[in-house]
Amino acid sequence: MTIEPLRALPLDELRGRRSAKWRTYPDDVIPLFVAETDYPLAPAISRALQEAVSRGDTGYTPADPGVTAAYTAFASRRLGWEPDPARMRITGDVIMGVVEILRRVIVPGDRVVITPPVYPPFFEAVPEAGGVVQPVPLRDAGAGCGLDLEGIEAAFRDGARAILLCNPHNPTGTIHAPDVLRQLAEIAVRHGAVVVSDEIHAPLPRSGRVVTPFLSVSDEAARCGYAVVSASKAFNLAGLKCAIMVAAHERTHAVLRALPDEVSWRTGLFGALATVAAFSDESDAWLDAQALALDANVELLRTLLAAHLPDAGYRPPDAGYLGWVDLSRYGWGDTPARRILREARVAVHSGPAFGAGGAGHIRLTLGCAPEVLAEAIERIAAVR
Repeated sequence: MTIEPLRALPLDELRGRRSAKWRTYPDDVIPLFVAETDYPLAPAISRALQEAVSRGDTGYTPADPGVTAAYTAFASRRLGWEPDPARMRITGDVIMGVVEILRRVIVPGDRVVITPPVYPPFFEAVPEAGGVVQPVPLRDAGAGCGLDLEGIEAAFRDGARAILLCNPHNPTGTIHAPDVLRQLAEIAVRHGAVVVSDEIHAPLPRSGRVVTPFLSVSDEAARCGYAVVSASKAFNLAGLKCAIMVAAHERTHAVLRALPDEVSWRTGLFGALATVAAFSDESDAWLDAQALALDANVELLRTLLAAHLPDAGYRPPDAGYLGWVDLSRYGWGDTPARRILREARVAVHSGPAFGAGGAGHIRLTLGCAPEVLAEAIERIAAVR
């Protein structure tokens, strides 16, 4: 069966949405600032939610809504990994899961490594859990960015107790290689540190790329690590609130098991229903169709920048639907997003919010219609 790329919904329909992407700015602004996509929901998800509404099924989330079993099956099919559903707990979203795990593996004042430029909520999640952020920026080897393993080991040697990993990485779209993840696990075990891996973008590798879950790479990774996963980015379900905390060793599972029941109660029932549908094999063809659309937009952005902003720096991501673009050569200052919003009426995410390495950069969401992306880049180019 031939799979056609997904088509984004028309703009007049999208502007009727009530989400942050479409309610933050006036209608003359093209919103590419937040990781929401413009595609219709996967049919299995729409059906599950519509049936729930028709039943008035809007009560509390049960203890076992089927989410963990659905994720295990999905991970087996799509990631080549079979985590144990008995070693998982559900919660409202990935950052909730990250914070709850960190609270139990560090003590107040402990340092937690993050690897900027990185997802801005990491800077808030660590102190919310009682920790202190210790940045160890990504290394740029010219062909791509990667973890600074020497810098991470130095931080652990100096007393840092954990690292908050982004796998695949946001905003660069880097897929960390299995050998790099194995080395990170060895370093963490050697220093008695913990790895908490945010793998929200793992279902979204580009064509020909493979995402390796951290917990799958070695016994050391299973011993020292936790993963937090969700269908929310791949299937555009952020508003429904459902994520999964995953352990792969009895010691780490004991930490998840000891979490208060309230942590799981935070899961939305609609989030659980939608997640089960998303991770079912019924949604695989939809996910493949979205991947084709995203692959096309990743390459379209390269073409558009070459034509309209040739001095911009851009490496196509290995995974996800985020474009990380360096505009520093244009002299628009550390925060070009401000000028772009004011003069081009395009909303993009400001690079400095991602920490070290973000000055002069913007992040834009590529899960949109090609013509929308083209108009956005043409507007930005006109700022010059």
